Amino acid sequence: MKLLKSFIRIVLSVYFIFAIVLFVFQRNFLYYPTAKVIHDHEVQQYGVGENVLDVVVLNQGNENAIIYFGGNAESVVNNAKSFSQIFINHTVYLVNYRGYGGSTGKPTEKNLYSDAHYLYDVFSKQHNQISVIGRSLGTGVATFLASTRAIYKMVLITPYDSIQNIAQSRYPVYPISLMLKDKFDSASRIKDISASTLVILAEYDAVIPLKNSQQLIEKFPASQVQVETVNGDGHNNLSGNARYYYLLQQFMGPS
Repeated sequence: MKLLKSFIRIVLSVYFIFAIVLFVFQRNFLYYPTAKVIHDHEVQQYGVGENVLDVVVLNQGNENAIIYFGGNAESVVNNAKSFSQIFINHTVYLVNYRGYGGSTGKPTEKNLYSDAHYLYDVFSKQHNQISVIGRSLGTGVATFLASTRAIYKMVLITPYDSIQNIAQSRYPVYPISLMLKDKFDSASRIKDISASTLVILAEYDAVIPLKNSQQLIEKFPASQVQVETVNGDGHNNLSGNARYYYLLQQFMGPS
């Protein structure tokens, strides 16, 4: 009996210690800020409170624009060369989240949302139509913006229904809904989105489970969403596939 009690105490101790680690360091598991990269592309800086956002700008001066929100460990400037070519008739804004690529501050769900609103409100004064592209973590920012502002077209690359659902699947013995600070609940926002939408999936995505992408897709009316899969690639390397760029270019169109 003493041995059993000791075993139970050890199990409970490990459980609660790991719960504390998950709670305290959860944002370290979600955000992986990237260093500033030296490049030749135009960068515009926007002051948001005490923080400064670095935004890479491509094809300045076009009538319509695209705002790009990247993944949780992505240097968004790496898209600059390809995006400037396939979106030649759009001005493209590659957003460095707070703490990423020269932007100051700390990334949180609330901060990413407020920055998205701020940037949209600035860009919408310069362009007739705004479209949005979100990749991985950035799909949560894209769906938020599309549900609260007028977005013409939306692309979701390797999206999820919510970070909460993904975390709950990975840590099923913990009450994630009570512990999680940044939930990025995209699925709940689809009802408020009118933008024509393209979803791009990676055939071998080992980061975002297919079921979480499908649960998001099912929230869209069938007539509103186009779903495509890039075969042969995973979550992090599908942007090396020519079909990926073909899908983006065809969906966004010439203007």
